Amino acid sequence: MEPDVSIETSSMIRVAVVPIGHVPPVLLRDYHSMLLRHQTIPLSAISSFYTEHQKSPFAHQPWDSGSLRFKFVLGGAPPSPWEDFQSNRKILAVIGICHCPSSPDLDSVIDQFETACRGYSASLVERCFAFCPGDSQLEDGSKKGGNLMLFPPADRATQEFHLQTMMQDIAASLLMKFEKWVLKAEPAGTIVKTPLDSQTTLNSEEVIKAKKRRLGRAQKTMGDYCLLAGSPVDANLHYTTALELARLTGDFFWYAGALEGSVCALLIDRMGQKDAAVEEEVRYRYSSVILHYRKSFIQEHAQRVSPLTFELEATLKLARFLCRRELAKEVVELLTNAADGAKSLIDASDRLVLYVEIARLYGTLGYQRKAAFFSRQVAQLYLQQDNRLAAISAMQVLAMTTKAYRVQSKASISEDSPGKKETGSSVAEGGKMLHQSVVSLFESQWSTLQMVVLREILLSAVRAGDPLAAWGAAARLLRSYYPLITPAGQNGLAIALSNSADRLPSGTRCADPALPFIRLYSFPLHSSQMDIVKRNHAREDWWAGAANTGPFIYTPFSKGEPSNSSKQELIWIVGEPVQILVELANPCGFDLMVDSIYLSVPSGNFDAFPVTVNLPPNSSKVVTLSGIPTSVGPVTIPGCTVHCFGVITEHLFKDVDNLLLGATQGLVLSDPFRCCGSARLKNISVPSISVVPPLPLLVSRVVGGDGAIILHEGEIRDIWISLANAGTVPVEQVHVSLSGKHQDSVLSIASETLKSALPLRPGAEVTIPVTLKAWRIVLADADAATGRSASVKHSKDGNSPTLLIHYAGPLPNAGDPSTNKSVVPPGRRLVVPLQICVLQGLSFVKARLLSMEIPAQVGENLPKPVHIDNSSTEGAVGTPNKMDRLVKIDPFRGSWGLRFLELELSNPTEVVFEISVSVQLEDSSHEHSLSVDRDATEYGCPKTRIDRDCSARVLIPLEHFKLPVLDDSFFVKDNQADGTVGSKSSSFSERNTKAELNASIKNLISRIKVRWQSGRNSSGELNIKDAVQVALQTSVMDILLPDPLTFCFRLSRTSPGTANIDLPEESNGQVASKGSVLAHEMTPMEVMVRNNTKELIKMSLSVACRDVAGENCVECAKATVLCSGVLCGITMEVPPLEEIKHSFSLYFLVPGEYSMTAAAMIEDANDILRARARTKSSDEPIFCRGPPYHVRVVGTA
Repeated sequence: MEPDVSIETSSMIRVAVVPIGHVPPVLLRDYHSMLLRHQTIPLSAISSFYTEHQKSPFAHQPWDSGSLRFKFVLGGAPPSPWEDFQSNRKILAVIGICHCPSSPDLDSVIDQFETACRGYSASLVERCFAFCPGDSQLEDGSKKGGNLMLFPPADRATQEFHLQTMMQDIAASLLMKFEKWVLKAEPAGTIVKTPLDSQTTLNSEEVIKAKKRRLGRAQKTMGDYCLLAGSPVDANLHYTTALELARLTGDFFWYAGALEGSVCALLIDRMGQKDAAVEEEVRYRYSSVILHYRKSFIQEHAQRVSPLTFELEATLKLARFLCRRELAKEVVELLTNAADGAKSLIDASDRLVLYVEIARLYGTLGYQRKAAFFSRQVAQLYLQQDNRLAAISAMQVLAMTTKAYRVQSKASISEDSPGKKETGSSVAEGGKMLHQSVVSLFESQWSTLQMVVLREILLSAVRAGDPLAAWGAAARLLRSYYPLITPAGQNGLAIALSNSADRLPSGTRCADPALPFIRLYSFPLHSSQMDIVKRNHAREDWWAGAANTGPFIYTPFSKGEPSNSSKQELIWIVGEPVQILVELANPCGFDLMVDSIYLSVPSGNFDAFPVTVNLPPNSSKVVTLSGIPTSVGPVTIPGCTVHCFGVITEHLFKDVDNLLLGATQGLVLSDPFRCCGSARLKNISVPSISVVPPLPLLVSRVVGGDGAIILHEGEIRDIWISLANAGTVPVEQVHVSLSGKHQDSVLSIASETLKSALPLRPGAEVTIPVTLKAWRIVLADADAATGRSASVKHSKDGNSPTLLIHYAGPLPNAGDPSTNKSVVPPGRRLVVPLQICVLQGLSFVKARLLSMEIPAQVGENLPKPVHIDNSSTEGAVGTPNKMDRLVKIDPFRGSWGLRFLELELSNPTEVVFEISVSVQLEDSSHEHSLSVDRDATEYGCPKTRIDRDCSARVLIPLEHFKLPVLDDSFFVKDNQADGTVGSKSSSFSERNTKAELNASIKNLISRIKVRWQSGRNSSGELNIKDAVQVALQTSVMDILLPDPLTFCFRLSRTSPGTANIDLPEESNGQVASKGSVLAHEMTPMEVMVRNNTKELIKMSLSVACRDVAGENCVECAKATVLCSGVLCGITMEVPPLEEIKHSFSLYFLVPGEYSMTAAAMIEDANDILRARARTKSSDEPIFCRGPPYHVRVVGTA
């Protein structure tokens, strides 16, 4: 059998193309390709070379439309025993190809060509084409002439034109030879024989029968030459005669051959035009051809020769003629019959050709799996031959079947067009559709067959000596079908991989990965010192809205608008190392040594660092792969480059993702990672990565150690944070802010120190102080609250505040044309967590308010009020001694009215605390403020020591908080602080009372500081807010507001009866007023009444003198004191913030202790006075009484 046969094959002239001398293979293929362009020579083109010596036997030669067809056989072919039966099998012309630079001796070339032509006895025309001759060869060749045709050096177009001319000459020569042969052919003398003819001596009847058959065979041969000469009408006439003679003589074999020739003549005459009638005629005639070939079968010749090959060839010719999808059923039936006939073929080479043609036709129909099946039959026949060339052929044939069996190499997949790649690309949203490649690559029903195909490819590659193909087949077999292979088989494949790699040069790459399986595990976030933020250079707060929690521009926790892109964006910096986590799995039963693995970056702007990994059997491992971006631009990371089993391969993440997707749907045999005990991992996609220019990099450290800062509750401490620029560009913009819980625990940050160090050059360092104050611990259990735990640490993580330092490098130079003005390098955010560990400190037990009244002594002198302005804090009256800082005399009340806040503290810790109390005074904003004892803005109390597991009480004096003037500013200020707006009268309403009190208490508490110190460096402030607020809830108005009227008594300076008597000092250290009154003397006195409001007060004043028993000793029946002047019902008006006096005289009859009291009934009281007096109705009278003043009366000597 012959390959690539068709109905038109009978009209093709076979030309042997043989190399003469040494012709390089590349040039031989090139010269052969030039010849293939002239497979058809029109008859009209050879008229100039054609000479009609006598009347042509081709009476119906179509000179205008006909042509001669050539079939070039490179290297020639041995003579066929069927040349007489089908003339197109003869080698009718020989063309020699000579490359003159390789064969300088033209005489030797001519001799070699003549020797080569002797092997083709049927050849009618011989030509030797000599390409690229030298000058001497051109001169010598022109003398030789003959069949040597020289092609001088020229361009391609010139050489092709020259070759076309030569081919036209050959065609004309062959046509004239065909005419000559037909003219000289004598039917009676032409002897044509085939291997089917009997080789024994014939009897007389058989001789007569053979003579009759000779006539029909001669007519059939003449029709063959007419067909070769391009005259289908003349050929059909001879074929018709041959058919009649063959029918009469029962020569079924030649009848079938003549009928085949008539079909070819029919198609040539129609010039390739097909219609239904022609197609039906061809189908009918070829059915007869196949039938007559079958009739010609002779049993005694079956072991030697059989017409079965011609029957199968005719079947293939008809199948090729009908081969299209509309007639697929008929074509498949023909091919099935042909495949069945292959079992009866004697020659294995015929069976090989038959399977090749069947596979081609199935492939043309689109039946790839059937084509693959017969291709495997071809490979099996090749593998039965024990030689390297046959193994190479088997390997090539099997390689063509891999696509149908879905085991093709990735190298062949990458050669497909982009349109083919897109047919199985995307997955529908929601996972409703699978990736088509998953379905096509992993079909469990094919597993056994796919393994067989790969094993055959491996065997053929080993025999062919192709280590790379063997390595690729073993890699695909081991990677895809390891669950179906025993441990011994897996180990054998590993040995085959190693053996193949030993025969490959170092650094060989293969498109098919083996082991391990690699999937993307995660992209580790940048550390808190390397966060990247977008930079808006148009705003002063360029970092606003760009606070990230990692390197990703969008995260699910960001507060900005959601990103429209479904893919995350990742920013890398030139020169800064990055890391990616991948997971490797070895599901096989042998130790896997990965010589190197590193990230594959085809963009070329990334230097990857290789690592070596050793994977035990059935194990997985997470490996960190790192590298450094080298230039600005996008970065793509499709997978990893692995050097394993001596070969470098590319492992793509998407392939493993498809594999795992197929495993979840049951399309894949096994999940390699689950086999190794790895947990199910969420599918991670590679983000969109871009590389930006170098950025500054601040690195922080806490001076003195990075451990936790241990503080007691309320402790205040300074820490120093060192910031160093570890980048390659300077820091030019910086902003410091706070984040997290307990931000108020950071009292101050010296951000100006950091800004003053800008620009911070690479390698430079700056240290900034930060002042911290420990917060109060809220204990979860009652046991800790009672003090059982001596030292309690806060239990929740993340309670400490965090410093956020946003910083950026220089902006692009506007004058540099190479910089893109629209692209601004991003900034960075440094997160400095302040690791504060708060221990329990002093705790409150309770707080209460204490008050006492100490009567004043009537003397000659009174403290003088001092007028101060807003800019002065000096001007105190009295002796500025130590006790004066603790308590003071209110000159306008005229007596000692002391109020103390008592705090009971407990120390449950193991350290000793010293408590100090200080009271801060704020400057009054009133224009005419009166103050006394204002020589300092802060008053300190003596320290109190509290030992371990002990308690102590601390007294805080409240007299310093008394306001000098009673007006509506207290109520209005507190009302505004509470957020209410209204008229002056509405601020006194009941609904605002609570808010006024809370505001007053808050103001009062803020001016009292309770500080503690423990040891040399530990100090802090106690939080007294809650305890004091409860204690002062009901008395804050009495503490802050003065009385509307204050009264005091004094002796008249002109009194002659006064005597200065030294009085003993009081136990509390205060010096009492000096002076006493003599009995039986008229003692002039004055009562001073001061108006502490800003409005005129009308009142009715009354003065009373009482003895030690509290009885009125002036108005009673037994009066012991006589008076001169008015003491009751004194009507007077007191101007605002001024005082008036009322004089009178007393005559004491009995020595002893007396007390003077003054009282006033206020008339027409305003809203302020009523609010201070807490009256319930507007008609309720307001009565104001002063404190008692003591008078000591001594007897006369």
